[in-house]
Amino acid sequence: QVQLVESGGGLVQPGGSLRLSCAASGRIFSINSMGWYRQAPGKERELVAKIPSGGSTNYADSVKGRFTISGDNAKKTVYLQMNSLKPEDTAVYYCRMVVLTPSYLEVWGQGTLVTVSS
Repeated sequence: QVQLVESGGGLVQPGGSLRLSCAASGRIFSINSMGWYRQAPGKERELVAKIPSGGSTNYADSVKGRFTISGDNAKKTVYLQMNSLKPEDTAVYYCRMVVLTPSYLEVWGQGTLVTVSS
């Protein structure tokens, strides 16, 4: 069984920063792709940032220049550095990975809440 465990969420003031972490465990031969999604109250889940299998990064327009996605292959961990946070960034953030076991497998984290408020 493969699991993703997220951490790093919390309450932060506008203009502040947080770093989210997502660590994979289980029988993983390699990571094919990874990304972060979020769901705000009353809204659909949306893509925040991703690293596709090709390796280039993509960001939602609303977070470009403020968020950075990165990974540590040795630790099987993906990060989301969030700077200049705004109240509209408030959401539950979910990590997603496609990993290679004997076959490819899509795995989601449990979600971590980020609240941006004065």
